[in-house]
Amino acid sequence: MKYCFYYDESEHSRVINLSTVTGETYYDGFLAAIIGWRSDHETAFEQRYHAFEEKYADRKKKGELKSGTIKPKQLVHGFASLNEANVKLLGAFFSIFDENSYIYLFCASKIEYVITQIFKGYRNSVFFDMDAARYSIVKAIVTYRPREVIESLYKSPAEFVAALMTFLTNRIRRNKKNRELKAQENTAFEAVLYVLNNVDVPQSLAWDYHSQFVGFGNFLSSKGILDYSVLLDKEGEAGAESKTLIAAKEASLKNCEEADSIDHFGIRMADMLVGIIGKLMKSLYHSLTPTQDSPRIAKTLLSKEWFRLTDGQLQLYKQLYHIVFEINNDWYKVYAGNYSDDLVSFLGLLDFMNLFNSAKDIEQDFDMQPEYCNSCICQRLETHFEQMKNKLPVEPVKDQEKDFFRNRRGAKVYHDVDRQPILELTKGKNAFVVLSVGIAKGGIPLVTVEASPENLCYRLPVQMNEWAMTLVSMANTGEDLFPAEVIFTKAENRIYADII
Repeated sequence: MKYCFYYDESEHSRVINLSTVTGETYYDGFLAAIIGWRSDHETAFEQRYHAFEEKYADRKKKGELKSGTIKPKQLVHGFASLNEANVKLLGAFFSIFDENSYIYLFCASKIEYVITQIFKGYRNSVFFDMDAARYSIVKAIVTYRPREVIESLYKSPAEFVAALMTFLTNRIRRNKKNRELKAQENTAFEAVLYVLNNVDVPQSLAWDYHSQFVGFGNFLSSKGILDYSVLLDKEGEAGAESKTLIAAKEASLKNCEEADSIDHFGIRMADMLVGIIGKLMKSLYHSLTPTQDSPRIAKTLLSKEWFRLTDGQLQLYKQLYHIVFEINNDWYKVYAGNYSDDLVSFLGLLDFMNLFNSAKDIEQDFDMQPEYCNSCICQRLETHFEQMKNKLPVEPVKDQEKDFFRNRRGAKVYHDVDRQPILELTKGKNAFVVLSVGIAKGGIPLVTVEASPENLCYRLPVQMNEWAMTLVSMANTGEDLFPAEVIFTKAENRIYADII
């Protein structure tokens, strides 16, 4: 069966430079959405979207109804800021998605892309987690927006490291005024200062368009979708392929073309979805980020205005939760870089709002809702950071080949995790001598087992992710349980693992 997919993006800065980053409307997040369905469902989706557009024909601009009909100021406190007309409009739009929909979301930090280029020569080792260091640098710049650091990066990149070190040193000194709240941040900043030496200055800061399509390729593979087409919103002049289309093809996506959104309702749907999510995330970021000159070191909570919701406004959160979390859910459905705090905060907000059945439930303990929501978001952020930390270094112990390297147990590990064989498990008990457990990029659990003539590394089902992360975390703290015999038991739709 063939599938039809449509792509659009939001908060895209075509050029990343000083004026871009310091502008009043700048937002660090770049978002992309790809939506689709089986080709035999295309007509039903088209009819529903056209009916939606006709109902709100007076909101069209240049013949199209797109996300621009909702202005950023109308989401300043999230859906609580929407008037009744806009609540009905978004409710009608969200209702178009059903269980036959496939939704993929991508989020990246523009600053992270720059920092990744600067530190591209650094790799994780047993002594230092460079992923965590990059995360801390990006978070510091995005959160505090130190103009002197940003200016040095874009005006004179060679001065960037010195400016960053000065900023971090001053921030550590300032944070000591509130050791309890800022202890973890200071620890991270001190670790970053340790490695801020001999970094390479990037030659260019053009945007990389590949990551969103790499993630989507993983999503398609995970869903077993082989026959598909992808239409991208056309950029620039007719005739020339855009960088976005070129990147999609270089990421090995098949049947990709550009088209004008006015001719394809699916592109307009993707625009509406990613545009609304982008505006909501942007408002959430500004509400949770202290001003640069804030004299107090304290946690920042959402204002109570975010929680002054009607039943209709609350229902929008629940509808969006269903779209993002429940419809055709998959590990790769939401794909992001290491620094994705805004995305994680957004997901935490949806988590929290979905707990309530009605606006009256929120009113029962209204004054404490900002605190409760903050706890929910912080829990998600902590989980994300722990997942990022809980990985063993995968430095090869033998010379790298083109497509793979060999881990410390001599097993072949492919750079493309999709090429890694899956551990075949039959119903009942399956015994293996496990030499090590690890986590590949994207959170895929891996297990290396004893075999002849050479040891073998396998992918485990995604449901074993938490089991693998727990073991990796223990190994990172010095408590390595392997080699050991492991019994994998396959029962119904679950898999259990017992270390003997």
